[in-house]
Amino acid sequence: MRTGENIFKRKDGRWEARYHKGRDASGKLLYGFCYGKTYSEAKARMEEAKKSAPSWMPSAKANLRLPFYSFCDEWLRINHPRLHTSTYVKYQSVLEKYIKPQLGGFYPDELTSRIISDFSQKLLYEKRLSPKTVKDILLILHSVLEYTQKNYSGRMNAIEIIYPKNEQGKIRVLSIQEQKILTEYLLTNMDLCKFGVVLSLWTGLRIGEICALRCSNISLRDKSIQIESTIQRLKNLSPDAKTKTSVMLGPPKSPASVRTIPLTNQTLDLCQKMLPDREDAFILSGIPHYMEPRVLQFRFQKYVDDCNLKDVHFHTLRHTFATRCIEAGVDVKSLSEILGHANATITINRYVHCSMDMKRKNLDKLNLLNLE
Repeated sequence: MRTGENIFKRKDGRWEARYHKGRDASGKLLYGFCYGKTYSEAKARMEEAKKSAPSWMPSAKANLRLPFYSFCDEWLRINHPRLHTSTYVKYQSVLEKYIKPQLGGFYPDELTSRIISDFSQKLLYEKRLSPKTVKDILLILHSVLEYTQKNYSGRMNAIEIIYPKNEQGKIRVLSIQEQKILTEYLLTNMDLCKFGVVLSLWTGLRIGEICALRCSNISLRDKSIQIESTIQRLKNLSPDAKTKTSVMLGPPKSPASVRTIPLTNQTLDLCQKMLPDREDAFILSGIPHYMEPRVLQFRFQKYVDDCNLKDVHFHTLRHTFATRCIEAGVDVKSLSEILGHANATITINRYVHCSMDMKRKNLDKLNLLNLE
């Protein structure tokens, strides 16, 4: 897609141009589509079509009583340029799947705290979504409501959103014995895929980050790994897409995730042994084509099954790495930067899990009989 224009090349080789051609009676945006064999041809046809479209198109600021879904669409459109692709896909999915079907038919001045509360309860108890997921949906709704209040021509009710308590479930961490079993299994008859799993266990990399890691990102001289890309599978937004999802290689969503991780001598020795010779090769495949996360997840599941480990997911490696670091005395600020978190609070609340042995060790430091 060309920057700033809704013109892109389709899978069938044609170019498609999309433009706003007006609104229907309810105020919903209507789109027009033009096609061409080349980018220039599609753009020329779009410009010609725009001339016949209404010169005035009401926005949400116009003195019209538009339904709430119109403001949802406009909020997403206005924020689109500043959003990371994965964030935009998430917001669109939440609006289309949850917010617009339940609340989009209301006019903004009809919305009340009670309606929003009923919506929240339905997500929790009928849809059986987790409190964290419901909270994420309500945060998006809150942002749309703020936009609506600023742009709606009528008077809206004061709305209070009560967020569900996000009860932190017990996060799986490998015990030291389990970690030894898995590590020994991976180091036996090691291949590139097993190497990537060990590297994640020893550095805390996310599955998308290890899949996007190239040989050029690992410096044996500087003893470090540079994280600058991630791979993720996202929902296709184009109605003409042949598949529901597609794999995307790009920069991490958060600037804090772009980071340099120092390598221990043990990790450095393993990298020297296993790294492919090609600088442009991905470390999991050994060639310039990546292995996507769900393939790695499938292989990882076989590894843990072979080791007879229960309830272990790829992200368990990241939890385990963080826990081992804390147990070894690594300060939280350094660990937060290694994990790519925006601040240390995230690290403490999400990834640091004190074992009973660690709690006992810390309490043993107290000399309760000598308090002088």
